[in-house]
Amino acid sequence: MADAIPAQKAPYGVDVEAGKDYWWCACGRSATQPFCDGAHKAVGMRPTMFKAEKTEQVWLCGCKASANPPFCDGSHKKI
Repeated sequence: MADAIPAQKAPYGVDVEAGKDYWWCACGRSATQPFCDGAHKAVGMRPTMFKAEKTEQVWLCGCKASANPPFCDGSHKKI
């Protein structure tokens, strides 16, 4: 299995809808960042699914190094 690669060194601010499922790209290879497009299949990784608890803007990890995926924890400041 390959390692995740940073898609960008900053989080993605995205609007999510309460109750909806989202698939966050964990590998960094998706062309539809921060969401999965299936690119992980070539490297043996899997996306992370999360359900939005409420309709709001969330900050999703872009560097793929967060200790709290899919959400940004500031890890991009260290890479």
